[in-house]
Amino acid sequence: MDGLSVPRRRRTVFRTLCSALCSAASAVAVLSAAASCSTGTGARSVGTPSAPTAAATATAAGPVTVEINQFRDNYSKQIIEIQLTNTTAAPRTVLGAELSTPLFAAPIAWPATAGGIVLPPGQTKSLPAPLSAPECNSTGASHGVPGDETSGTTRTTGSAQVSLRLAPPAGAATDPVTGPTTAEDPFGVLARNNAEMCLTREAAAVAAFALAPDLEVAADGRTAVVRLLVTPAAAATAGGTGSADAGELAIERIEETTLLAESPVAPWPRAVTVRVGGAATELRLGIRPARCDPHAVAEDKVGTLLPLRITVAGREGVLKIAAGDKLRGQIYEFVTTACGRQ
Repeated sequence: MDGLSVPRRRRTVFRTLCSALCSAASAVAVLSAAASCSTGTGARSVGTPSAPTAAATATAAGPVTVEINQFRDNYSKQIIEIQLTNTTAAPRTVLGAELSTPLFAAPIAWPATAGGIVLPPGQTKSLPAPLSAPECNSTGASHGVPGDETSGTTRTTGSAQVSLRLAPPAGAATDPVTGPTTAEDPFGVLARNNAEMCLTREAAAVAAFALAPDLEVAADGRTAVVRLLVTPAAAATAGGTGSADAGELAIERIEETTLLAESPVAPWPRAVTVRVGGAATELRLGIRPARCDPHAVAEDKVGTLLPLRITVAGREGVLKIAAGDKLRGQIYEFVTTACGRQ
């Protein structure tokens, strides 16, 4: 402190002391506030309320939440999954589940088994439910691109409500019914199935489509031929064949599957027009294996569903033609053999 007068040195010491005391007081205030927040003591702030606890969230959502999904091996069977999640800390037994949506004419119900199904705490189970007939003229019906799982136009159309019948708690006299509960459909399962089924209905009014039961395998076993049989519907009145008012369907292209690809030596037909009252047609499709990894056949779910990209009655989408049991077996054998020769 050399060079400072005594009065000035006193003022400097006083200022330093005051600064230290003020800093200490501020630190105490901050620590007190932090302690009050961490222990829950003190007055509650009038600002943003604290986040709800897990128990409060489960209570607000209901004992069982619902989501709609569909497994790949059920695509051709028109069966969806009503997925239930138990948000409580105790097991719940589901005795019945029924889904209602404007996209389908009748409720979609899970065929309950005797005694129902138990949902363990915090777990999810899937209940298979066959779809009812589609509501193709409903304002809630989808007009997206059926068969296209990535199409955003089919994800937000329509709504679904689910009513659940749960086993009564101990001591209760009746079975409580919960609902209707809004079912989430994050993948647009209901809208996609509605669009596909309505497209199928419109296509059936023009022609029937089927795959012939026998596979024609080439001599070298590397390629084969699948035959698509197209049988137009009969004309409504005599002389209606070829008229401007006759029903019409356009096969824009035939798409490959996860198992079958187009043979380069026999390109698949495109831009095929089918009309009511027309002659039956056989489309020969040269095929080769689309993949030859060890799991190609073992894990196949939709590889024998032949996708036709069509336009009919103002609708556009994919019409999937399923192979019968006999043809499916022959296709699997062909893919296995052809891959072994590569």
